[in-house]
Amino acid sequence: MIREGGCACGLTRFRVSGDPIFVNHCHCKQCQRQTGSTSAVNMFYETERLSLRSGETSRHVVKAGSGGDHVIVRCAECGTALWSHYPRLGELGAGVRVGTLDDPSGIRPDAVVFASERMAWVGLPDDVPAFEAYYNPADLLPPERFVRLKALAEKARPA
Repeated sequence: MIREGGCACGLTRFRVSGDPIFVNHCHCKQCQRQTGSTSAVNMFYETERLSLRSGETSRHVVKAGSGGDHVIVRCAECGTALWSHYPRLGELGAGVRVGTLDDPSGIRPDAVVFASERMAWVGLPDDVPAFEAYYNPADLLPPERFVRLKALAEKARPA
């Protein structure tokens, strides 16, 4: 499975291969502030499955809830957020913004996270598990995707 996407101006294009490890719909205050919206939907991949096809990107560092560096990769021309690298996995993992895909219709969140921080008027789907904060991936992900997540975590673990 190959998915392609890009920025708002069309100059920067990317491709991801395979299914994501997991997809989260996050309502945390930081996602609200960083997107200027109610939430963010990210599909997480091994960075090696992500390739820049055209255009240039810029990197912007903000603090994650953990206090670590959250790197947002944007189109250098128009500023569209394309993907992020989060502190736990660093550059090994990428959270690709689902809204930047050419065809996001096949992507469905595995979970709604930080539902406790959502804007009061935002409803939640009945058929997607919702968590007040976060969840244990071992309890939710299919075994083959959890194995990929564990492999990334092992690589990211300091020696």
